Amino acid sequence: MKKAVFLVAALVLLMLGACLAAGDNLLVDDFEGIISGGPDGTVDFGAGNGSVVQVSADTGIKNSGNQSLKVVYEALEGGYIYVARGYGLDAKNANWPIKPTDIKWGEYSGISFYLYGTNSKAKIAFDIKDNGGEIWRFVTEDDFSGWKKIICSFDKFIARDDWQPMDADKNAQIDFPIRVFQFEPLPAGKGTLYFDTVELIKK
Repeated sequence: MKKAVFLVAALVLLMLGACLAAGDNLLVDDFEGIISGGPDGTVDFGAGNGSVVQVSADTGIKNSGNQSLKVVYEALEGGYIYVARGYGLDAKNANWPIKPTDIKWGEYSGISFYLYGTNSKAKIAFDIKDNGGEIWRFVTEDDFSGWKKIICSFDKFIARDDWQPMDADKNAQIDFPIRVFQFEPLPAGKGTLYFDTVELIKK
């Protein structure tokens, strides 16, 4: 009897260890809770030069949790769109559930998110803002159907050469901690995009 109990306990420990090993990636954001815009909002989003964007939660199409982030957009040539979460944004409640300063960034090689594809051929920029205020870009394409994990290695990001904040240090290196990520559907195009489950990728 004792031997059987020991074997069961050992099996449970092995299964727990496997689960922990599989969960080495760090969840940064999964867009749960209220999704709203404006100065008191939970998402910092906007558009200009003719482009338009609407942001909401969607409980019908989701990768994890209770909902995903739904982005309805029309991106015109010469226009711009941004949908951002993180720290230091105009929307004061757009913070991630985890603070950037609490993350051991040296343990991670990149960042990922889930995109719900409709094979629309839309190009989507995924930007990160580093500790020096410099913005870095990774571009992907909706050329698939259903949920797909988009993995963005830090060494594949390119410093944006079309625009940088006036106070960015522009030192051509990613300075950790990263404080913001944002999605930008690129012109020209329109449609609906769904995002979910942003994680840091363990080395």
